[in-house]
Amino acid sequence: MKENPTRSLPGIPVVLVLIPLLLVMGWLAINGLRTLQLFHVGVAAVVAAGAITMLVGLYMVEPNQAAVLSLFGRYVGTVKDSGLRWNNPFYSKRKVSLRVRNFESGKLKVNELEGSPIEIAAVIVWEVVDSAEAVFNVDDYESFVHIQSEAALRAMATSYPYDSDDNGLISLRSHPVEISHHLQEQLTERLSAAGVKVIEARISHLAYAPEIAQAMLQRQQASAVIAARTRIVAGAVGMVEMALSDLQKNGVVELDEERKASMVSNLLVVLCSERGTQPVVNAGSLY
Repeated sequence: MKENPTRSLPGIPVVLVLIPLLLVMGWLAINGLRTLQLFHVGVAAVVAAGAITMLVGLYMVEPNQAAVLSLFGRYVGTVKDSGLRWNNPFYSKRKVSLRVRNFESGKLKVNELEGSPIEIAAVIVWEVVDSAEAVFNVDDYESFVHIQSEAALRAMATSYPYDSDDNGLISLRSHPVEISHHLQEQLTERLSAAGVKVIEARISHLAYAPEIAQAMLQRQQASAVIAARTRIVAGAVGMVEMALSDLQKNGVVELDEERKASMVSNLLVVLCSERGTQPVVNAGSLY
């Protein structure tokens, strides 16, 4: 089922013709009753009934709105011209908003890739681009969008870890752009049958579930400490290498392998010390 644009007549000229016609037929019927001219009364009644039936064909279309027309269950077409419009009075008319809409999903509790329970929510921005598919392909397109969005969010959350120490691995917390792009792709695939286009999809809430939040916080703190100490050790090794290189280059002192090893050990102890304020190197040991 694809959208088929159809024509409609402006409603104002129809009103300007039918209302005076009804007034004339009303006068004709009253005059016929007074003069007992039943033929005139019958003609007035028939014409007035036809005019009233024609008035049923009037309907209003607002900007960024579409009217889906069907005749006895058969899809006729879609009218997007705004204002007062007129079509066959036997057409049924269903209005569909084409405006951009958004909603925030509820906080879903799911297990991420590594099995840890997390809470996640997303903001979805969408619009109807095919009114016929939205009306006839699904029962309730708004409910369809909400349910399928939550399903896509759950599927996406189980495909990635919450966080990762590997910079090359995509995670929910560290790669929001990639995650949003993946979520939008899944939503587009699921909602295309309902004539809906997903404009944007992004994570609005992401956290560990309350029952493991404290344990995960301690884990993150431990990882941060390990990463910090790794950088300290790497920096200390670099400084020792630079010190030995400068000593050898400037000819300040000649060190054999034993004294060089002792100097390296003392420097590393000093640089990697938690306080780093009390020197532990004996200067006389260098000579």
